[in-house]
Amino acid sequence: MSDPYETTEAHLDRLLGRTLNSFDLPDRLVERLGAALAHSSSLYTTHHSPATGVWRETHRHTYLLADGGSVSLWELTYRLGGGDRTVRHEVFASKAETCLAVARLFGGAASDAALEAALLPGEEEPETDVAVLTALFAGSAPAQRHREYAVEQSADHARRVLRRAENPDRPGEEVAALLRSAYAHHITQAFGSTRQCRPDGRDAGFSLYEHAFVLLDGTELSLWEVEHTATPDGRHMCEVYESEAAARGAMEQHRSRVR
Repeated sequence: MSDPYETTEAHLDRLLGRTLNSFDLPDRLVERLGAALAHSSSLYTTHHSPATGVWRETHRHTYLLADGGSVSLWELTYRLGGGDRTVRHEVFASKAETCLAVARLFGGAASDAALEAALLPGEEEPETDVAVLTALFAGSAPAQRHREYAVEQSADHARRVLRRAENPDRPGEEVAALLRSAYAHHITQAFGSTRQCRPDGRDAGFSLYEHAFVLLDGTELSLWEVEHTATPDGRHMCEVYESEAAARGAMEQHRSRVR
């Protein structure tokens, strides 16, 4: 969110003043930004690794220009971990350049996450961005995928996941209270959809999803959701668990009943 009491000029000066590489921005772009009339800032993606201390966030700063156009700057804020608590800032003119920076700073293992963030739906990429992304990932070896959290209505998403859970051993109020401070989340299909034939010839389907959340204190918390139709009447049912082991155990129990 933008500070309603900060002028666009002050916001831009503060942004460029704290970044390590503001001199890399094209002169023409900086000149156009000098005539910006209004601005809006938002947290775009976030990645936390409590085990290593690595942390990074991508912020999008959009400016309305005097000529009626708009320009976005992409700010990468990060800590490198390893006991180094220094927060660093870099700014880029495109998401693709931000991806290059992520790969440079965090290595090949971050490439999948950076690409995923750059290709979030709902936005068109300029041809220049596509070219940079192609150059970056064309020769990359497959790497372990890291979560790249989307900053959305995450607390409400957690509430809806818990509300549709029908299992009596679903997470309780303590977990629900923690998730009220969730501000980003990521959904992964941990177990692909499968179908199993019942003795009476009907199908029973099973899927397992991880809903991973980032809380305001930086910690991560996951809910594990089992979706299945292994019910007496074949209706769709959702169950939610606090651990992957409990979710997979419940799913296996349901599967064994319909064999």
